[in-house]
Amino acid sequence: MRILLVEDEPHAALLLAKGLREQSFAVDIAGDGAAAVRQTAETAYDAVILDVMLPVRDGLSVCRQIRARGEHTPILMLTAVDAVESRIQGLDSGADDYLTKPFDFGELLARLRAVIRRGSRPIAPEQLTVGAVTIDTMTRRVTRDGRDIHLTAREYALLEFFARRPGAVVTRTEMAEHVWDETYDAFSNVIDVYVQRLRRKLDGPGEASLILTRRGEGYVFGDPQAVHR
Repeated sequence: MRILLVEDEPHAALLLAKGLREQSFAVDIAGDGAAAVRQTAETAYDAVILDVMLPVRDGLSVCRQIRARGEHTPILMLTAVDAVESRIQGLDSGADDYLTKPFDFGELLARLRAVIRRGSRPIAPEQLTVGAVTIDTMTRRVTRDGRDIHLTAREYALLEFFARRPGAVVTRTEMAEHVWDETYDAFSNVIDVYVQRLRRKLDGPGEASLILTRRGEGYVFGDPQAVHR
């Protein structure tokens, strides 16, 4: 899933982005409120982590602008002010949840997963099962017929994106927008390379491939027999 992290302190932004990427999120960074408004208008993010104290435009203004455009992107707001009035302001501006600095990174992850689940229609389950493949989105454990499959952070992110769309054609554009960040090179073959790596790890000897290629369209994930019925 692709996240926009809005944080004006460079060191904090880099540390948070590094931690989120290690948890299989693709992360873009905005350093001020105006950049955040622009980036959310240009890109369909799966969630936004938004600091309140920002240069140019503060986080409350950014949040209200996003909601005024009719966008329902989950927003987790961060603030250094631990006061009831501040939390009320943040929630009233359209934020889905509120976290006070300093915070534990584990709590940030839990709250981020929660706002993403609540923002999904229908509510996204914590365990995904597609055919013989089971994915625990909390622990990121993946199995096929009980066999553990060990994936890198990016491989896992791509698999989860597929698994939330079983049987549907997933285009390269959709994968680039939700699994990769703004550094993605549209002229590279990196998506095809990762799909092949996933196939090699998912498909054991004698097992049918769960990722089917639709030439000129993209890929389909799921039971081959079910997909073709």
